Amino acid sequence: MILLLAGTTEARNLAGYMAEAGIKTVASLAGVTRTPLPMAVETRVGGFGGDAGFETYLDRAGITAVIDATHPFAAKITARTARICAARGLPYLRYERPGWRSRPGDAWHEVADYAGLSAIIPVGARVFLATGRQSLSQMAHLADRHLICRVIDPPEGAFPYPNGAFVIGRPPFSEDTEIETLRALNPNWMVVKNAGGASGRAKLDAARRLGISVAMIARPAVPAGIERREQVLDALEWAEAHGRT
Repeated sequence: MILLLAGTTEARNLAGYMAEAGIKTVASLAGVTRTPLPMAVETRVGGFGGDAGFETYLDRAGITAVIDATHPFAAKITARTARICAARGLPYLRYERPGWRSRPGDAWHEVADYAGLSAIIPVGARVFLATGRQSLSQMAHLADRHLICRVIDPPEGAFPYPNGAFVIGRPPFSEDTEIETLRALNPNWMVVKNAGGASGRAKLDAARRLGISVAMIARPAVPAGIERREQVLDALEWAEAHGRT
């Protein structure tokens, strides 16, 4: 049984291929999104309960290999999973989409982390946050900017800073839709994590067309020495070698 740590479009697509190939798989979702799109394989939702809980699950479920297809910024999950799999001698693969690269006309400014945003985004700027609700806890140093945070699910509480608001939207978004959204919100900056992926590229293309500056947060480093794949068929080949029933 392969454990597929999911929550991304790539994980859902890979799950479909694995189901068609007859590879016994269980997908795991963290439960952050209230109504996640369905997976083609058996699916569990929720955390494991730390290291001990994760190891207990691996034993009880009879997991023989792990494919980590979580978000490129899920650094803690990736580090923990890689470490535990290595200690147990359990085959582990990190499957993630390539990062975005700038194109002519893009006004990108790369920063290493959220802390670097205040150095490049001027006070008073209107800022469209395409980094999700969970990132807001790290935006206090931008409270003197006007922040607009896009979320998938309706928020349960008020916006945490005085100058800001939520806007609700569920991906995928087309470039035309993103242009319409950005024209209505009228930001002069956009904050994006370099998550990569074709569907997420639309907001960046829209920003280029509208002349919006982009603060691009670089990906966190991944553990050294782990196996990695960036293409779905390569990940499927690995899955077939480690989990066909």
